[in-house]
Amino acid sequence: MKRQHGFSLIELMIVVAIAAIIAAFAYPSYLEQIRKTRRADCSGALVSLASAMERYQTMNNSYLAAAASAASTGAPAIFPTSCPVDGGVATYNLTISAATASTYTLQAAPTGPQTGDKCGTFTLNSRGVKGITGADTGLTWQDCWR
Repeated sequence: MKRQHGFSLIELMIVVAIAAIIAAFAYPSYLEQIRKTRRADCSGALVSLASAMERYQTMNNSYLAAAASAASTGAPAIFPTSCPVDGGVATYNLTISAATASTYTLQAAPTGPQTGDKCGTFTLNSRGVKGITGADTGLTWQDCWR
């Protein structure tokens, strides 16, 4: 008798089932890590925008007109308007939500693949106070600004 080598269909199906079970647990975790990385990238960009606002205020003695609109709100004129700042698919939109001669409030609102993120919109004001709005219940700014 000749001995045959190879895999049976049952053995192959068992391997496929095991791989599917592993993927079912690993994929959601992978997606959450991607979202967390995007959050960290944009929270850093928001701090960089705050630095750009401080430089603008040093040169102009006011935070007014740092935005592209005449109302001193909206997209910043002195910094990229979305994260990641070096290009690619936008995951957050950066805006100046309020600006006066002596104060400002910045926002990073999720967009594109980050839409619906559990941390919602990041905020940062001229006093360095960090926050989040529209986040899932029970989350604090410390949970998201990591």
